[in-house]
Amino acid sequence: MTYKFQLSKWQLIAWSTGLLLSTPLFFLLVESLQGDSEVFTHLWNTVLWDYISNTVLLVLGVGLLSCLIALPLGWLTAYCRFPGKQQFEWALMLPLAMPTYIIAYVYTDLLDYAGPIQITLREWFGWQSPNDYWFFDIRTLPGAIIMIALVLYPYLYLIFKTALREQSFKLVQASQLMGLSAWKSFFKVSLVLSRGAIVAALALISMETMADFATVSYFAVSTLTTAVYDTWFGYYSLTAAAKISGVMLLLLFLALITERFSRRNQAVFERQSSVNSEALYILKGKSAWLATGFCSLILIISFIIPMVVLLKYAITYFDQAWSSEFFSYAWQSLKVAAVVSVVTIVLSVLVVFYQRIAKQANPLIPGRLASTGYALPGTVLAIAVLLPLTLLENTINRILTPYDLDIGLLLTGSLLTIIFAYIVRFYAVAHGAIESSFSRISPSLDMASQSMGKSQGHTLRLVHLPLLRRGLLTAGLLVFIECMKELPAALLLRPFDFESLATHVFQYVSDEQLELASISALFIVVVGFIPLYFINRSMEQRS
Repeated sequence: MTYKFQLSKWQLIAWSTGLLLSTPLFFLLVESLQGDSEVFTHLWNTVLWDYISNTVLLVLGVGLLSCLIALPLGWLTAYCRFPGKQQFEWALMLPLAMPTYIIAYVYTDLLDYAGPIQITLREWFGWQSPNDYWFFDIRTLPGAIIMIALVLYPYLYLIFKTALREQSFKLVQASQLMGLSAWKSFFKVSLVLSRGAIVAALALISMETMADFATVSYFAVSTLTTAVYDTWFGYYSLTAAAKISGVMLLLLFLALITERFSRRNQAVFERQSSVNSEALYILKGKSAWLATGFCSLILIISFIIPMVVLLKYAITYFDQAWSSEFFSYAWQSLKVAAVVSVVTIVLSVLVVFYQRIAKQANPLIPGRLASTGYALPGTVLAIAVLLPLTLLENTINRILTPYDLDIGLLLTGSLLTIIFAYIVRFYAVAHGAIESSFSRISPSLDMASQSMGKSQGHTLRLVHLPLLRRGLLTAGLLVFIECMKELPAALLLRPFDFESLATHVFQYVSDEQLELASISALFIVVVGFIPLYFINRSMEQRS
């Protein structure tokens, strides 16, 4: 009897978490299928197709440019030996810590007509006006593609490099014996064997690209993400915003289906031998310096130049940037991120533990339901969260009306909405990390604990949690940093008296005054180094 009672308790917790965190997606789908909306019909007949085409072009462009950057980098650092390789292996991940709108502002400032590069060119060649020469306009769709790809390419770089190292080196060595050059071996062996991992990484990059709001908004590129934001704040039409969100979901599901399909095929290409620590290609002379030069160029463009500019701003405008606002917004951001991290870790541990002990069919369903929020871009998530909370708020107010009571905007006008939205959005991040850590704990430890008469709760507390320390820390840090960087949901859901560091920095970016928020921007970037350090350390230990 005791066993059945405890199992029912874990089952109840897991299913409650799954249903609660998937509620926004369910409401969004229902709302998007509601009757005709005049606003949506107007958008459909005028500008919606431009939004869709821009979104598709943006996703394709970022994916293509990420391939051109990340695939050579992954191959060089996985298979080759050249000067600086050890440093480049981890340094090339650093752009992930840089919010896209910061790098977009930095390059706009450098490349604009009034920027230092064009001024220098005009002085050198004696040009007097824009009619005398052509120069790349950064504030365009191609400009947005370059900026986003410079930040997102590390996803593909990391996944591709890991896939190469998990392949059997003997296959590449066999291609060498058959007379294939390094380039032919790269295209005919490495790329083919890694195509599942590449597609999976591109699906992740596609979702992140569709979720980007700040860069496309700053560059005035109309995409579905900006359409949701403009519809909500311009027309105050929740139904129309939900319908546009539904269009985005269709594109996202296409990316997810592609990713799942690629993983199904990936099983054919599992590794056949352990990793060889020796480099397959030892580059010398011109080849070695070309490899070092390429890695250096990408690192300089994607990370070092923006960091140098931010540091210069921070030193020059220290008195204005080091303000009470910075401390206030930093404290508010840290507070929200800490609460969300703790809650997501607790929920993830309980749900994954249920998966481990469940005897029922399909124990993975609650976890999959709870993870659906990660597929929602910030603007879409904000609309999805508002729908059930507004309904709940209105229902409570109607019940309290006969008693002359009114809770007002207790839910949608408070921090609770942002915290709930962040939990829905980033639960999947914690779930994945903790699920991976749980899988490395031998089931024999569970059986040993049970044989000693310990309950499942005691087993979780005394056996599993101590062994999960590193996984819990990694999961918490990842969620924490994602919360610190999250912008669209915070812009749409923040209460009137709340600003996060991300919204604070974006406000100054929009006003062309990033220098006055440079310390806040640096704080976000530096905090982003922490999970990258742990991820790199974890990868080194596995190697």
